[in-house]
Amino acid sequence: MTDFSTGSDSSCNGGITVEECQGMIQRSLKLVRFLREHLEKAGCGVGDNFFKAVNCETQTAGGYTQGKGIVLCSNQISSEDEVNQVLIHELIHAFDDCRAANLDWSNCAHHACSEIRAGHLSGDCHFKRELLRGFMGIRRHEPKCIRRRVLKSLSGNPYCSEEAAKEAMEAVWDFCYNDKEPFNRSEGLNGHERRKQGPNWWSDEDYSLPRRRRPLL
Repeated sequence: MTDFSTGSDSSCNGGITVEECQGMIQRSLKLVRFLREHLEKAGCGVGDNFFKAVNCETQTAGGYTQGKGIVLCSNQISSEDEVNQVLIHELIHAFDDCRAANLDWSNCAHHACSEIRAGHLSGDCHFKRELLRGFMGIRRHEPKCIRRRVLKSLSGNPYCSEEAAKEAMEAVWDFCYNDKEPFNRSEGLNGHERRKQGPNWWSDEDYSLPRRRRPLL
């Protein structure tokens, strides 16, 4: 277990109250039902108490901590859309933590892989969001955005130097960017096809082998 959490970047200049944020979380839980259902299927069901709204001292919109759950920083969030996006991002981290037999958040490659997946699958780097952040790139804006945000997240990992973070991200990029679990299951991607995509960066086990069965909280 690590003593740090994953984090979703914030560009908020204002914020909302903890009570307002908690209400948005409750409404958003219906929108993230798909991910919660797949956590349940993977043996890691989560209740409503898995999600908490708090005021944060750091400039981050939220984070997932192994064994504790997901927090959203109300003073760094300004809209319900942002709550939805942060919940999806952090639930992907929770899903990765559940499905992998040996995910080690202090391992730069493991952490980078989950950040790549969360950035890609959550819509963090949607063109409109990037414009609001002041990034105006048109060509290949999404991979550039994901790389930038992955490195920012890994900068908070005390086990990853700047050089180690860059090397880890590039080493796992192709596989992790194209790993769309659990979404590709609904698209009919079977276990054999998943195995052909490449190595499992969480462990030497194949996805078709049994996962650990334990509560996340």
